[in-house]
Amino acid sequence: MPAGTILIADDDAAIRTVLNQALGRAGYDVRTTGTAAGLWRWVTAGDGNLVITDVILPDENGFDLIPRIKRVRPELPIVVMSAQNTILTAITAAERGAFEYLPKPFDLKEVTAIVQRALASTKKREPAAQVEGSEERLPLIGRSAAMQEIYRVIARLMQTDLTVMIMGESGTGKELVARALHDYGRRRHGPFVAVNMAAIPKELVESELFGHERGAFTGATNRGIGRFEQAEGGTLFLDEIGDMPLEAQTRLLRVLQQGEYTTVGGRTPIKTDVRIVAATNRELRQIIQQGLFREDLYYRLNVVPLRLPPLRERSEDIPDLVRHFLRKAAGEGLAEKRIDAEALDILKHYRWPGNVRELENVIRRLAVLHSGDVISAATVAAELSEPPKMLAAADGEEPDSLSAIVEQHLNRYFAEQNGRLPPPGLYDRILQEVERPLLSICLGATRGNQIRAAHLLGLNRNTLRKKIRDLGLEVIRGIRME
Repeated sequence: MPAGTILIADDDAAIRTVLNQALGRAGYDVRTTGTAAGLWRWVTAGDGNLVITDVILPDENGFDLIPRIKRVRPELPIVVMSAQNTILTAITAAERGAFEYLPKPFDLKEVTAIVQRALASTKKREPAAQVEGSEERLPLIGRSAAMQEIYRVIARLMQTDLTVMIMGESGTGKELVARALHDYGRRRHGPFVAVNMAAIPKELVESELFGHERGAFTGATNRGIGRFEQAEGGTLFLDEIGDMPLEAQTRLLRVLQQGEYTTVGGRTPIKTDVRIVAATNRELRQIIQQGLFREDLYYRLNVVPLRLPPLRERSEDIPDLVRHFLRKAAGEGLAEKRIDAEALDILKHYRWPGNVRELENVIRRLAVLHSGDVISAATVAAELSEPPKMLAAADGEEPDSLSAIVEQHLNRYFAEQNGRLPPPGLYDRILQEVERPLLSICLGATRGNQIRAAHLLGLNRNTLRKKIRDLGLEVIRGIRME
């Protein structure tokens, strides 16, 4: 007996065929149609246990169809497919009541897993307020697989107040993600308050966060309002959480455990209603081992971990980002510019140690300083902050040695500290930056076989297992079905 009946609407016959075959082999009764009208007839007749629909159908937009289905069949789960893979697509799918958003091209194993979860679920999503705006105003740009997962997580978190830990290198857009979590969540009408822990003197962090009473310390001539009080009813974004002093960590832990805090110099507990989103570009587990970060606080903050990929891991997003930044520059009064294909190719092969922030700065400089209407490859090559030898070998040349690349990376890192020494633990952080991709690539080459990977690396198997656990690597066996 079939495990359930799945109704599929997509105007692409090839996609209908692929889904029909894959889900049919998984034991489901599958019906496919190329129109919204065909899907609507089945739904109103009471047929089907699950709907999978494309957004763009020849006779109706799939997003407009979802509310009508929900009115007549509120219990029927709906999965939305789309090739327009932006954060707005994921958010709109969630706000209309879809069970899940599935970007194209999709993974057949993932489709089957989503179908199983949807059929097993009887929960209905709480409707969210309509999100307004166009793609031009999106907080996050990119259609890569890595960004699709970020969008989907944000969509799933829309109607929750779960604490989120955002991890990623400097310049990857951690605050943009935090703002998206706020702006598309149920606290959107409350304040969004951002605090950078690394920018506050350690002796003032507690006062900055929790406020202080008059006379609490020298110079406290009046009562000071803290960031928790400013963010009441909204979201507090704690950037560079790894730089928070231990004393302030203890206070923050109390907030997360009991929902209350006391001001510096105060005695009366103050109840608070604030959602916490934290971010870091450091490996917190290493800081914990150094005794600089509380392990219990880490687990309280790391309820939903969200890793932002560096730009070099999603280079296919660079053309969209470049066009976005050029449009943004034109909107600020600068002359409109275009960029040629060869220039884009150079940008895609650059390593971008400063990530999206560095890319935006480069494009802004080009828009300001370049006099022509079209930005050429020669102009881009001359503008990039690193020498051409840091570019990936697009012309067949061999890249520099690993030691030379590490040396240049460290020189840039120290230069970015503006004369200050970086936080302690640099040795372990640099080793991990090399160790993580090394282990990931070897595990991928051996298809997740840890015995073969250990032999390839020249490590004891138990040592490899410990490193995988310490680095938080995900080991996937087998080959992805496309």
